[in-house]
Order: sequence, then structure tokens, then C-alpha cells
Amino acid sequence: MKFIPNLIIAIILLISFSGYAFNRKITRETQSILSEAGKPSEEIVSENDLSELPFPVKNWLMSSGVVGKPKPQTVYLRQKFDMKLKPGQENWYKADAEQYFTTKSPAFIWTVKLRMSPVIKISGRDKFKDGKGEMQMKMNSIINLGNESGEKMDEGTLQRYLGEMVWFPSAVLNPYITWEGMDSLTAKATMNYCGTTGSGIFHFDEKGNFVRYSTMRFMGNDPDAKRYGWVITVDDYAVFEGIRIPSKMRATWKLDEGDWTWCVIEITDMVYDKKL
Repeated sequence: MKFIPNLIIAIILLISFSGYAFNRKITRETQSILSEAGKPSEEIVSENDLSELPFPVKNWLMSSGVVGKPKPQTVYLRQKFDMKLKPGQENWYKADAEQYFTTKSPAFIWTVKLRMSPVIKISGRDKFKDGKGEMQMKMNSIINLGNESGEKMDEGTLQRYLGEMVWFPSAVLNPYITWEGMDSLTAKATMNYCGTTGSGIFHFDEKGNFVRYSTMRFMGNDPDAKRYGWVITVDDYAVFEGIRIPSKMRATWKLDEGDWTWCVIEITDMVYDKKL
């Protein structure tokens, strides 16, 4: 009978050690990314910086409040999620996430903790650095659910970075982004960095609010993975660091069998140039 308590203790210790090791890895990766960001910039966004942009992009940056503000070198976010892991799933899972971005050399690291049940917890890490994307997911810090990288992941992760720049709008002025005006409310952005390229379409309203981002993104990382429509829509806005940004959003895959809204996001905190 002593075997069962000893086994339980061993499992608890294994989970604790694996969780510690995974968290240490994420900390090292975060420090590595932030170490390349440099000191906070004293450069202030001016109206002249916006002069070459298509009208809807210029209107958005003006209305968001970036003019007269410094360009952040790093961005820290806390997020709450409702998530569905597969099409057709009825119940939402709750999750909490943290994310660091750098802007001059575009990169991010995103960590999430998903509660599937009282005994099943998923930990995940997405990373984009030097034009390369990576994704790792673990169950209870032990069972590896995914460890993906490669060209499809690179492109998809870059497209994610491009869409999430709406949380730090002045970064769209960086030279790795090129803009093409489509009409008075729409513009196409193309991002090219370290050999990886991706694009997406930004949609705005008449007041200059960003309302939707759409792109064709690989769903999965398998050799036969195909691109499908991937759309982020805005439900609400908030002001952080004096900048008006989308604070509540949802992400939807446009699949052959119908739309799959797989996550609803709420930004609960945002800090520019936060020290780790």
C-alpha cells in the first residue's frame, strides 16, 4: 500500500520540476529577446512621420494618440482569454496570458495557462524572433502536445505580430512595414523581416478606429497545411499609456465548413518599456 502514496508524491515532484524547467526556459528566452531591445527611445512621433502613409493609416495613428508620444522599444501585456481548441466545441476554456514585444527588432514571446479541468492544465509558449516562429504546448508541464517550427510557422507568427501591432501603433512606422492604400477605410500592410514575409489588411471606421484585421494564414504546420482566412475583430477599446487601443477582440478562422471563432481576448494591463 505504500507504493500508491510514493507514486503520487513522485508524480507531484515530476510535475513541479517540469513546470519549473519550462518556466525557466521561458524566462531565459524573454531575457534574450528584451536584451536586444536597447534603452527606451527618446524619439517622439510627429505628424511629419505620418506624411507618407495612406490616409486611413494616418487617420488611425492620429486618433489613437501616438503623435507627441515616445516610440516604445518594448511592450508588456496581460491578457484574459476564452478559448475553443477545435471547431464545433461548445464550451469555452478560460486562460490567462502574458506577452512581451520588441519593436525596433520585431519579436515577441507569449505564454499562456489554460484550465481545461481541475486536474488538466495546458501551458503554452509562442515565440517570434529573427523572423522565425516557434510554438510549444505542454499538458500539466509534462506531456508535450506540440513543438512546432518551420517556414509555415514563421509566416503565420509574423502575420500574428503584424496584426497585434495595433496594441502599440507607432511600431507600424518601422521600415520593415510597407503600406498600400486600398480605399478611404482600408490599407494593406506587408512585413518583411529576416527573410520572412507576410501581409494583412487593416480595416478602419470613419473616426479612425481600427476595427478589423484579415489575412490568409496557414492553419497548422503540417506539410499539407493550407492557408485560410484569419480575422481579428474589435469589440471594445481602452486607453493604456495614453494610447487608445483595441482592448477586447476575437479571432476567427474562415474555414470551408464555416467560421470558427476560437478565442476572445481582453487586455487587462499594458506597459511600455517595462523592465523585466
